[in-house]
Amino acid sequence: MHAFYHEGTSTLTYVVVDPDTNKTMIVDPVMDFDFASARTGSTHNDEVAAFCEKNKLDVQYICESHVHADHMTGGAGLRERFPDAKTGIGEHVATVQGTFKKVFNLKEEFDEDGSQFDILFKDGQTFELGNLEGRIMHTPGHTPACICYVIGDAVFTGDTVFMPDMGTARCDFPGGSSDDLYASIKKLYSLPDETRVFVGHDYQPGGRSLKYETTIGEEKAKNKQLTADTPKEQFVQWRSERDSSLGMPKLIIPSLQVNLRNGDMPPAEGNGTVYLKMPINVLGPDPHA
Repeated sequence: MHAFYHEGTSTLTYVVVDPDTNKTMIVDPVMDFDFASARTGSTHNDEVAAFCEKNKLDVQYICESHVHADHMTGGAGLRERFPDAKTGIGEHVATVQGTFKKVFNLKEEFDEDGSQFDILFKDGQTFELGNLEGRIMHTPGHTPACICYVIGDAVFTGDTVFMPDMGTARCDFPGGSSDDLYASIKKLYSLPDETRVFVGHDYQPGGRSLKYETTIGEEKAKNKQLTADTPKEQFVQWRSERDSSLGMPKLIIPSLQVNLRNGDMPPAEGNGTVYLKMPINVLGPDPHA
């Protein structure tokens, strides 16, 4: 496992390798994006791709843990570098696409069936990464389509849980549910205590250094928001109160429009330029209310 940290969005991209065969999966790639200028970049993708090429890794999969709201996926850029790789996401991406197709009033050219991805993973589905077996855990709550990848003795949790001193994902996006997240994390906690946990973000609370690896046992004992003993009612109430105080992620509007398309931009308009829409007074609470 090799981690690449995208400082601008505090996102972890993982390169997961079977050491016997060099078969590789890339989890949660990131496209650089400057909001002020609306310019994209490939610095992060270039670093990940260069690592794979230097080590002669055979990239089989480029996968997402969910439709991200805080960064644009680098999936499209990596597909160009590794054209034989299959892209994947949870099958419930279609639910998310249906929701946001209405929010952004997307045209008929946008299909809300997940067909932008090569593989739509189902809960419990297994797959091979060289000599390693992978398994999908559907973990809704943050979004309806969140999944975790269990590979060997490790699990890649996306935004479902973070490091123990950070806690858990927010649940206030459309289709989110703190009840569902509680059940999903309890499902994760059924894995062996020694299972290595690799989180999707680290915001370095208190100014501590970057951390992205823990264990299921550590989460169960020390997660600041949901330990193995936390009652459901307590978690749901706390999560709901906490989420009501949060603002929308800075990049949610551009990110969703790109990530729903597996990293592709909307079609260019007649002048050859690509545009992203800005729905007014639609997403999130009124900050002036």
